Amino acid sequence: MKLNLKIPLCFFDLETTGTSISQDRIVEIAVVKMMPNGEILEKHNLVNPTIPIPPASTAIHGISDADVAGKPSFKEIAREYARFMEGADLSGFNILKFDIPILVEEFLRADVEFDYSRKRIIDSQRIYHLMEKRNLSAAYRFYCDKDLTDSHSAVADTRASMEVLLAQVARYENQPVTDTLGNPMGWMKNDMDELNKLASSDMVDLAGRMVRDGQGEALFNFGKHKGRKVLEVLRTEPSYYDWIMNGDFSLDTKRKLTEIKLSTLKK
Repeated sequence: MKLNLKIPLCFFDLETTGTSISQDRIVEIAVVKMMPNGEILEKHNLVNPTIPIPPASTAIHGISDADVAGKPSFKEIAREYARFMEGADLSGFNILKFDIPILVEEFLRADVEFDYSRKRIIDSQRIYHLMEKRNLSAAYRFYCDKDLTDSHSAVADTRASMEVLLAQVARYENQPVTDTLGNPMGWMKNDMDELNKLASSDMVDLAGRMVRDGQGEALFNFGKHKGRKVLEVLRTEPSYYDWIMNGDFSLDTKRKLTEIKLSTLKK
């Protein structure tokens, strides 16, 4: 089908050094500009963020420091992207919460005008979540073809979650599983070890203050040391441990951090 456009619509996506709007930087930008007459124009650049790309981020998007060495900084290409997107509305997946804020931040750093307030913003993730609910009731209907009555009753929800897992294993058993980049993660098996590998998180603590990179190394996932190895920070700035232990952090975070610290004493 053809979109009914009166002005161009720019679909765009960013890959970045991390998820902090104020601290992280763009490492890749792609814009597909759909014109009212149906013509498609594209613009793409790898970008030198001028700061190191954490291993945890490289594990997600596959872009390393070596890939962006010698590439232009965003400041060097900001004006041409502002011109390319001028007079166009914006669209993408999850752009409201992340891509637009970090793009605007980069334009401001480059001292380039980019007035998003005059643009219409169409976030396809928002439409997706509005039209295709992603809750237990929706999963129960999708996998079990049944409506969940007494939703938010602990007993009903627990029984439904059990039926959903049984249906998932039956539906996907022996199928290969890949991550968002298409990298193999394993196989869907009727085996708890295998299911745990597929569904487990990279979080070290439940609050997500620490995560594991592709090599299993614990990294801080917040604050001034975001993306740095926990052990490295504990060695070079021991007071950071005390700050966390005395701060408003969950007991689980403090316990996991202490376990990491004690592990170094055993080596």
